Amino acid sequence: MEATDARAFAYYELGDAELVHGEGVRVWDTEGREYLDCVSGTFNLVLGHNHPAVIGAVRDQLDDLVFASSSFRTTATDRVMELLVEMSPPALTRVNLRSSGGSTANEGAIKIAQWLTGKRDVIVPFRGHVGQSIAATSYNGTSRMREPFPYHLPGAVHVPEPYCFRCFYRQTPDTCGMWCVDRIEDFIAYASSGSVAAMIIEPISGVGGNVVPPPGYLQRLKEFCEEREIILIFDENQTGLGRTGRLFAADHFGVTPHVMTLSKGLTGSGFPLAAILTEERLVGMPRSMHGFTYGGHTLSAAAAVATLNEVRRPEFLAGVRATGDVLLRRLRALRAGFPCVGDVRGVGLMLGVELVEPDGSRSNRLATALNNALAGLRVLTRVSEHGQGNVIELRPPLVLSIEDANLVADRFGEALETL
Repeated sequence: MEATDARAFAYYELGDAELVHGEGVRVWDTEGREYLDCVSGTFNLVLGHNHPAVIGAVRDQLDDLVFASSSFRTTATDRVMELLVEMSPPALTRVNLRSSGGSTANEGAIKIAQWLTGKRDVIVPFRGHVGQSIAATSYNGTSRMREPFPYHLPGAVHVPEPYCFRCFYRQTPDTCGMWCVDRIEDFIAYASSGSVAAMIIEPISGVGGNVVPPPGYLQRLKEFCEEREIILIFDENQTGLGRTGRLFAADHFGVTPHVMTLSKGLTGSGFPLAAILTEERLVGMPRSMHGFTYGGHTLSAAAAVATLNEVRRPEFLAGVRATGDVLLRRLRALRAGFPCVGDVRGVGLMLGVELVEPDGSRSNRLATALNNALAGLRVLTRVSEHGQGNVIELRPPLVLSIEDANLVADRFGEALETL
């Protein structure tokens, strides 16, 4: 039988490369070509490809129990909950493992807020990415993600994000007085139903362009929410588990949310699992109100235990900070020679490079060209806003060495030369 290209059967577009092996920050295709994976798969391989501790834990679990209903306890799921409570900010004392991905974890967090407060609306920053399910899509802060679908879940209130490089209010951090928090009051008064249950925010935006809030923003935001009895949810699906060089972005910014969601890197090397962490006062929503067949999957939980034990080590987190500092410094140095690099920002190994036209406007054209040039040099990156933005997203595995960080920066410079 003649071999057929599987791309003929795929509902969606597939790339040319067929990957066959991965190790650490590198993957190889069928042609033997080596790539530096600077997006950690889909931002989820915080320990890189095929981390031995994770793979070993999963193999051991395979011998005992592959799957158990969430009606039962397992050693692996019990230990995940214990570790998460031990590692997370002290106020977060309860763990819901009944989701398998970030979209449903975020929905679960919103459900908890609505159930406990009896209120409805959810505040989401511009460009905020809540998820890909139909409910999460309704909340997403980009109209392009909502426009094709005729029916939206009501209650999303979209507000300007703390994007200082392109401030919605045409202010600067030293003069604005934190308008991006204080003016949320106007959106509640005039654009909401008057019944606001929660605000969900990524401490550093992921898909939205790697926007890092100015000092004091998240502290002021929590005060704002507590003054109005609004539940503050941190979506740490991308920022959590060491990505910022701290266990959670909540730790980096010194702000504890009322609820925190985790997925992506929770299992280190690519197994599906998500968690919702809440304050004690938010316990009470019946378990039947939020649960999925593969939530709390036993194999994934075993992988998560191995991952949590690795990323919690102080020397591991110190390594992320050191490597991230090198990469950030090297990328920022490129601005002097390349005016199209408008801004380079990030924390730890969550970095973004913003591309601009000569007049300073956003340039998807240049971001796409740079992303393609990097791919030609075997460096895998992504363009923000699902390819429609102007920021190159870099989320390499947290095991990236300083030597490889310099290699990434070298190739970044080579790619910029081609523009």
